[in-house]
Amino acid sequence: MPSKGKNSGGRAGKRRDRNARYATREPILGYYLIVTDTEETEKNYFEGLKNSIPLEIRDRIVIKVEKAKTTYNLVERTIELCSSQAQQRIPWIVFDRDQVKDFDGIIREAERNDIHAGWSNPCFEIWMFAYFGEMPNIPDSVTCCSRFADRFEKVTGQLYQKNDEEVYRKLVQYGDFDTAFRLAERNLARALEDGKKPSEAYPGCTVHYLVKEIMDKVSGNK
Repeated sequence: MPSKGKNSGGRAGKRRDRNARYATREPILGYYLIVTDTEETEKNYFEGLKNSIPLEIRDRIVIKVEKAKTTYNLVERTIELCSSQAQQRIPWIVFDRDQVKDFDGIIREAERNDIHAGWSNPCFEIWMFAYFGEMPNIPDSVTCCSRFADRFEKVTGQLYQKNDEEVYRKLVQYGDFDTAFRLAERNLARALEDGKKPSEAYPGCTVHYLVKEIMDKVSGNK
């Protein structure tokens, strides 16, 4: 007759098998893997978006934000993360123009590896600027960040800080996503019409596509 210890081990094995099957179950609305090259602005924005998803559907969509060591490691890190687990990922890299030398090359490398590129030019703040109804024609990230900080304080009455974990909530509270999307779409269309490369397309971004895709899935499944 089997010992009690062996029976316990068998039950534990069954539990582990059930847990393993659960761990590899695909979320109905998708598993978004977002890899950035920063630990602050972009990460805080997307963590805020994730936390805004209603509790009753959080098991249907997964948003995982990871950091690469450097901007030039974004694609490599994304491929590594996608291959490490069984779930099918929807991979995105999110980064800005800033002083990146091979900005266009990184985007092409991502596309060759079936990775979406959510870029901002000159910086991520230009996308957040759009929530307040404008995307100023600013070519450099330092000026863009400074002017966004001024605009943020004027609209919200609060100081802008890159490490603000509540930045997404504040943008939604004091700004408007639909307005932001229309502005981003209009600017990107102009850049494409003029034949500009992403590195030349300022003010511009594609990150709005990622945000809208997630928001549409969430709003359609409440």
